[in-house]
Amino acid sequence: MSDMLIRQRGTEEYEITFAAMRAFTHARDADTPDELWLVEHPPVFTLGLGADRAHLLDVRHIPVVQTDRGGEVTYHGPGQAIMYVLVNLRRKGRERLPKAFVTLIEQAVIDTLGAYNLEGERKPGAPGIYVAHGEHQGAKIAALGLKIRTNGCTYHGVSLNVAMNLEPFSWINPCGYPGLEAIDMKTLGIAPPLRDVQLALATELQKQLST
Repeated sequence: MSDMLIRQRGTEEYEITFAAMRAFTHARDADTPDELWLVEHPPVFTLGLGADRAHLLDVRHIPVVQTDRGGEVTYHGPGQAIMYVLVNLRRKGRERLPKAFVTLIEQAVIDTLGAYNLEGERKPGAPGIYVAHGEHQGAKIAALGLKIRTNGCTYHGVSLNVAMNLEPFSWINPCGYPGLEAIDMKTLGIAPPLRDVQLALATELQKQLST
């Protein structure tokens, strides 16, 4: 998908990016190129449409934002590679079913981790990517949540933990799972520059979407 644009948005408040995604998706038409937005957010908890606020255990000083994506509560913060996926799943000749599209995003994360000699895996019924082996097996390293409008256009996306302060994850039930361990690449012994991981993730998704 050579016409897919990658935009580096740097560090940006979550609500600014959220509003920009919605505006872009509202304004686009059948010919608008798809885009991948790479961004890092200051600390924020976000809630999916069906999120139960009981999973917010102790938010302390961190803001909580209600979103229109799927899923439960998650945390975004510095040191996390976030890729927002603004794609038209009904583009002629490139039609994708939502479930298959989620699988491609997950595979992009798995392949990105693999490039750093880390093995991630899926869990049935629990979107995202988890550590496949070792001391932290089963810990969640990437979270995924999408909004798909009735016209087939998507926004929101995936966040991969690179080198974070992981403590705020303990102040929630991540993705609605009490006691779920959140992990990052640094804890697993790999600490590449955040920008490198962001670009690797975008490149892997481009590969997945071109097949």
